[in-house]
Amino acid sequence: MNTPNDNAAPQLDDNKIIAERRAKLAALRTQGIAFPNDFRPQHKAADLHAQYGGKSREELETNPVTVIVAGRMMLRREAGKKAVFATLQDASGPRADGRIQIYVTLDNTGEEAMTALHGYDLGDILGVTGTLFKTKTDELTVKVSELRLLTKSLRPLPDKFHGLADQETKYRQRYVDLITSEETRRTFKARTAAMNSIRKFMAEHEFMEVETPMLHPIPGGAAAKPFITHHNALDMQMFMRIAPELYLKRLVVGGFDRVFEVNRNFRNEGVSPRHNPEFTMMEFYAAYVDYKWLMDFTEAVIRQAAIDAHGTAVLTYQGRELDLSKPFHRLTIVGAINKFAPQYTSEQLNDAAFLKEELKKFGVKPHAHAGLGALQLALFEETAEAQLWEPTYIVDYPVEVSPLARASDTVPGITERFELFITGREIANGFSELNDAEDQAARFQAQVAAKDAGDEEAMYFDADYIRALEYGMPPTGGCGIGIDRLMMLITDSPNIRDVILFPHLRRED
Repeated sequence: MNTPNDNAAPQLDDNKIIAERRAKLAALRTQGIAFPNDFRPQHKAADLHAQYGGKSREELETNPVTVIVAGRMMLRREAGKKAVFATLQDASGPRADGRIQIYVTLDNTGEEAMTALHGYDLGDILGVTGTLFKTKTDELTVKVSELRLLTKSLRPLPDKFHGLADQETKYRQRYVDLITSEETRRTFKARTAAMNSIRKFMAEHEFMEVETPMLHPIPGGAAAKPFITHHNALDMQMFMRIAPELYLKRLVVGGFDRVFEVNRNFRNEGVSPRHNPEFTMMEFYAAYVDYKWLMDFTEAVIRQAAIDAHGTAVLTYQGRELDLSKPFHRLTIVGAINKFAPQYTSEQLNDAAFLKEELKKFGVKPHAHAGLGALQLALFEETAEAQLWEPTYIVDYPVEVSPLARASDTVPGITERFELFITGREIANGFSELNDAEDQAARFQAQVAAKDAGDEEAMYFDADYIRALEYGMPPTGGCGIGIDRLMMLITDSPNIRDVILFPHLRRED
C-alpha cells in the first residue's frame, strides 16, 4: 500500500511548474495576442535534411538558404552567454529527421529575442526564420534571424530521454506519447501508409469505395453482441454497427459489382491485447467470383500493404520472422487439428460425444444445439489456432457457424468459407456469398432459434435483406480484413492498443 508521500513530490513539482508557466502566459496576455495565428512555416525539417543534409559547410555559406520553420521546442542548451542552441520538432518525420536544430545569438537575433527565449519552456511551439548552416559537428542548423512564440505549453513534458514510462498513460494521453516517442509516431505513419496502399490497390482493381450506416435497426453481418442505443427523433432502438456486410451486399444487388468500405465496427465484447470494442475493418465484395479468388486477392492486398508500409513483405514480429512474400498455406479445420494436435484420431474427431467431453478439459461448454462441425471448430480454436504462425487459410467451415456463406455443392454441411490466421490470430474472414433468398431466410430462422435458446451472438432475422436478395444478387464473394490486427503485424506491435490512436480504457477515476 502506498504511503501518502509516495506520489506527492512529483505532483507538487508539476503543479509548481504549471503555476510558473501560467504566470508566464498571463504576462504574455498583457503584451498583446498570446496565441498568434499569422505565422506560416514554409519548410519541414525532414525536407531540409533530405535536400541540404548532404551539403558541405562551404556550400551552405556560399549559397545561403533562407528557411521558415515551426515546431515544438524539445531540447535547449546554452552556448556561452550570447548564444543558445535548441531543437524544434515538427510532424515531417518519425525519427530524427523530423527535428531541426536552431541557433539563436545576441548578434544575429537581437537582445529582445534572446531574452524571450530564456523565458520559453520545453514544449513551447516556436516559429523561426533564418538561414541554414552546419556546425563544427556537421549538424544542419538554422541560424535564427527572427523568433516567435506561437503556443505556450502549460504542462511539462515527460523526461526528454524516456517519454511516458507507464503504458496505460501512453494510451490515455496519446498526444503526449506522440510528442515524446519516435516509435509511436513511426507506428501510426506506417498505419497511414498501409491504409493508403489498401485504398490504392482496391481502386486499381476497380472497387468503388462506399459508406454505409453505422446505426442499424437490426444488427447483422456477424455473430457478435451489439452496443444498443436509442434514436430520439425516430423513437426507436438502434444498434451500433457490428459489420457493414448486409448493406454492402445490398449495393451488389443494386448493380455495383465491386464495392469496399473501410469501416468502424462496434462489438460489445471483451478488451484484450487483440480485442478492442471499437475497431477498423476493410470489407469488400465482388460479383462473379468465389472464395478461392478471394483468398488469392486477400493475400495480394495484405502483401502489398506490408511492402508499401514497411518496405518489404518479410517482417519481424516479436523477434520471429514473418514472411508474407510466400504463398499462404491452406488447411481444413480437421487438417489443422491433425497437424498441430496429432493425438486425436479420425474417429474421435468425428464423434460429437467425445468432442464435448474433450472440450470440457479446456473449460469450453458448447451450446446445446452445437453440431459436429461447430464442435470441431471449437477444438481447433483450443488446440491449433494459436500455433498458426505462418499465414494460413482455414477452409471448409460448417454451415451452422456460417449463416451468410454459400454452402458447398459437393460436401454436405460445409460452406465455401475461409478464415486467415497469422501469428495465431484471425486476420480475415471471407466466403462465397449466399445469394439464395429462401436458403438465407431459413438460416436466419435457425439463428433466431439459437438466440431464443440463449446465444447472445446469434443473428436477427433481417426481412429487408431477404427482400433485397429476392430481387437477385449475382454470384458474389466477400471478405473482411481486420485492419488493427494487420497493423500489429506490420508495425511489430504486441498489443492492439499500440496501433489504435485512442483505445478504450476504464474511466480515469
